[in-house]
Amino acid sequence: MTSEVEKGSQRHQVFPVNGGEDELSYKHNSYILKKGVDAFGVFIKEGILEKLDIDQAITSPTSPQAFNIVDMGCAVGANTLTAVQNVVDSVNLKLRSQGLDHHSKTLEFQVFFNDLISSDFNTVFRSIPSDKSYYAAGVPGSFYSRLFPKSSLHFVYCGYSLHWLSKVPEGVADESSPAYNKGKIYWTTSPKEVAEAYKAQFERDIDAFLTARSLEVVPHGLIAFSILEALIRRNPNFTLERMEPLIRPREYLLNPDFPHQIVKHYRAVLEGLFSDHFGTEIINILFDRFEKKFKESSVFLDLSYKQTIESFVLLKRKSY
Repeated sequence: MTSEVEKGSQRHQVFPVNGGEDELSYKHNSYILKKGVDAFGVFIKEGILEKLDIDQAITSPTSPQAFNIVDMGCAVGANTLTAVQNVVDSVNLKLRSQGLDHHSKTLEFQVFFNDLISSDFNTVFRSIPSDKSYYAAGVPGSFYSRLFPKSSLHFVYCGYSLHWLSKVPEGVADESSPAYNKGKIYWTTSPKEVAEAYKAQFERDIDAFLTARSLEVVPHGLIAFSILEALIRRNPNFTLERMEPLIRPREYLLNPDFPHQIVKHYRAVLEGLFSDHFGTEIINILFDRFEKKFKESSVFLDLSYKQTIESFVLLKRKSY
């Protein structure tokens, strides 16, 4: 299902991942990203232990406030729960390592699960364990705009979401524009203007994301995210605390059922977008053909083939 969001005079289409809990849902087809989430979690734990100024985050040593965490672009399934629990556990470990055990027993955690308004929040909420160590709330809306009060967040997590642009770049669908992509869904053989249009839109989106977070994150608070292009150094409100390649383990490629599983993963993520553009009647044929092509290609299953390298980025909010 798709929806449209009014923002000023613009209308933005929203294409969520497959909700629900059936065989083709994102909840049951997001395990591939879990490899990245697990690797990401190690860096987050180290970042909290080394870079979080816990005395600054907790305003009163005698009566600490809640520690506010948000997963931006949480989707559905276990990955978001794993990520936020890792942050909670790492903050508690930080407290104990500094001899603040009493705070680890009294500090309360508030976790916000954020995604677009059409995301399946009901499935997220049903997945939260009953013995959770935090209070939970859903926050619908685009993370390219403000979502929280000023200076209210201590830790922002955004794992695999920032590659989604806020909108189609200007000119890409305009036949009179030099950036017109002639109906193609890829740009590798397109004019340079097409790539430049996507790059410019990506830069605008990253600037919007960080500008919004600069108002919402407390001084000395942290933001952790993964990204394919590093366009964050120029933002004046944050210091870059860590940036390094993040390569996911690929032993799952040896699973003989991997081609079928990866196709289900892509379908869970992209079915809504394709259905809106091409109609629902072609979806089964489309993904059947994709699986056939995938099995015929040696590139995807070659362990020696160069991997796409993501970057783990950790930023700290400067003092006002």
